[in-house]
Amino acid sequence: MMHAMRRSFRRKLARGLTLGLSVLATSALAQSGDQEDVWFRGGPEAARHALIITGAAASDEIRARFSQWSNALHDVLARDYGYSSDTITLLLDDGSTAGTNPRVDGSSRREDIEAAVNRLQQTLAAGDQLTIVMIGHGSSSDAAAKFNIVGPDITGAEFATLLAAFRQQDLVVINTTSGSFEFSAALAAPGRVILSATRTRAERYDPMFARYLIEALDARTGDRDKNGRVSVLEAWTFASQSVQGWYSEQGRLPTERSVIDDNGDGNFSLEPSASAGDGSLAEIAYFDNHSAGPQKSSPEARALLAEMQELERAIFLLRGQKANYLEEDYWTRMETLLIDLARKTGRYHELP
Repeated sequence: MMHAMRRSFRRKLARGLTLGLSVLATSALAQSGDQEDVWFRGGPEAARHALIITGAAASDEIRARFSQWSNALHDVLARDYGYSSDTITLLLDDGSTAGTNPRVDGSSRREDIEAAVNRLQQTLAAGDQLTIVMIGHGSSSDAAAKFNIVGPDITGAEFATLLAAFRQQDLVVINTTSGSFEFSAALAAPGRVILSATRTRAERYDPMFARYLIEALDARTGDRDKNGRVSVLEAWTFASQSVQGWYSEQGRLPTERSVIDDNGDGNFSLEPSASAGDGSLAEIAYFDNHSAGPQKSSPEARALLAEMQELERAIFLLRGQKANYLEEDYWTRMETLLIDLARKTGRYHELP
């Protein structure tokens, strides 16, 4: 196999690249017929919005913790990921701090949640991304799985109805509450990345997942591949591993194990992989837009950066679909993508 790879590599170097970027991205997915190429394209024109919903708290101590997490998440998104007061909506508890905390836009009462979702439906264009983070308590029973908000709780089915209008947008929902699994499962749909802090109804104690999710985002700590960005999969991986490490340090049995679904089947994975069917979308879903920065702001730099992002995306998707290809065909496609990415990256770094 290695000999065939080297022969193929030399052949490609000799003849150069003749395939265009759009052909590369399409060919990487064509054999499987998968539609993942529709979602999370994240072009320079795509906007990103965040909706943070922090529910009712069982005590003043817990309320203070939820509030601290909510404020920290808001600040990290604004400081490190380019969000603004116009693109972050924070609904916090009963909304009583809205007058003194400029971050807070309202309460977590049902009417405020519905109003915020309706505004976002009117604001987001096709291809934009909405990330929803839920902080607080949850509960689950034979009757329904609920997110405990101020006033009457909201069920997973009811929240799914609210989100039904986001058909042309990329949607990430991160449910960090206790008993979150069945609520989260109700939201699963093609083109969505859904994270749940817990994987069973029995995991009903307050999770630590939100704390480590924020830590993953803060200063891009969760950036495992060191590309300067944090994907949803990277943030989930960092937070999940950190939670398990925390329980180990405390000498306690874990009462939470986070799971992920991003293929829309509602079967969440504890260890996402190509064989499990989850992880491909989360790997290409980022919390920010790729930016050339002020030092490389020419039209050529922006165009190259967009092309590099498309190639990285195609590489990630192809890697997740390796089982759908013959070995040599897979490596031929991968080599083509990697060579083109290396050349464009080199050209990008040569620009003033």
